[in-house]
Amino acid sequence: MLAGLLFAELEALDRPGTLIATLPFGGGTVIEYQARLLIAAGAAQIIVSVGRLTPELIGALGRIGKRGIVVDTVRSAVEAQARLHPLSTIVMVADGLITTQGLIDGFAKSDTAGDALLVLPTDTAGPDYERLGGQLAWGGVGRIDPRRIAEVAALPNDYALQSSILRLAEQAQAVHVPLALEDVRDGHGLEHSAVAFASRGRMVLAATVADRRDWFNAAILGPIARSVTPKLLDRHIATEAVVGGGVAVGLTGLATEAFGPGWLGLGLVLVGVLALGVARVLAALRDEERLAQVGRLGTLTLPALAFAVAGVVVGSGGAVAPLLAGGLLFLGGLAERAIRRDRRRRWWGGPPAYLLAATLGAVIGWPIAGLGLAAAYAAATLTAAVESLREKA
Repeated sequence: MLAGLLFAELEALDRPGTLIATLPFGGGTVIEYQARLLIAAGAAQIIVSVGRLTPELIGALGRIGKRGIVVDTVRSAVEAQARLHPLSTIVMVADGLITTQGLIDGFAKSDTAGDALLVLPTDTAGPDYERLGGQLAWGGVGRIDPRRIAEVAALPNDYALQSSILRLAEQAQAVHVPLALEDVRDGHGLEHSAVAFASRGRMVLAATVADRRDWFNAAILGPIARSVTPKLLDRHIATEAVVGGGVAVGLTGLATEAFGPGWLGLGLVLVGVLALGVARVLAALRDEERLAQVGRLGTLTLPALAFAVAGVVVGSGGAVAPLLAGGLLFLGGLAERAIRRDRRRRWWGGPPAYLLAATLGAVIGWPIAGLGLAAAYAAATLTAAVESLREKA
């Protein structure tokens, strides 16, 4: 069983009386963002070490609990030991740490047992990072053996929980996992002020939408989402409104494609798909899982409908376009089923990428060539995805 250990003890440097854990971040609070990462990694329980329970913290913990996960607050190692299962795998996250899903997953899903700590050199670590000795500082994430909690519980009450766990894990020869430069670029870092969280939020947002495994997201959707999403968050635009707008534009595009001009219709469908992609980013930041699924379904469905309409409209003078559209739907659908995220290659396509190819062909006046290019791209993606599955087997 995976359990998360979070901390809500320190106050923000620029907001006296306000806990760092309750500062705004990602459409919620810092501690909600940390809990979201742990839950996505498979945590079934969240333990929060608190100094005092403020109304903002109580509200944040209540929202975390609504996700169907056990949330317990503790004030000492003795209380933490009483609430944790002795066979749990514990992922500990520092107070005020912002990190990425991939890094948390690496600690939560590792096959190796025992303690492991994320580390970085002290000369590159800021003053907020806790020193471990040997010119290393703790990077803010660690996999902890439950025995460390029991060992801290046996110490006098005035021993700080986080620091004591780190010292005992070091004595037990915890594995050191170096912090990668890529994770730093993606926004990993420890902050103690509201202003710093605002700038780090933009870095994490960039990492959220970039998705280096998908060139379309990285090169097209990513820049658009990084530009638009902060404005939507600042103005409190509901995710439902963005989803509705994307669907409306997409349906308008389908109607335009059917009655002409076709290139304009495909372009509008592409705009609708991009809007739904932005909605997915908003939903992820706001922890709106249902809306995120709606956005994903829309980015799959709208291109498929656009290809079907193109096959009918363009194929009014022959059978080539309907055959290409049908093949594209078949190959693209199989490719989506075959692709595994952990084995995805950057050049592989997806429905939005196929739609872009078809749209470019229609814009330059060669709609059949556009469908052919999209179908060939889907075939190449399917072939590569199947080969990657064979390598795995």
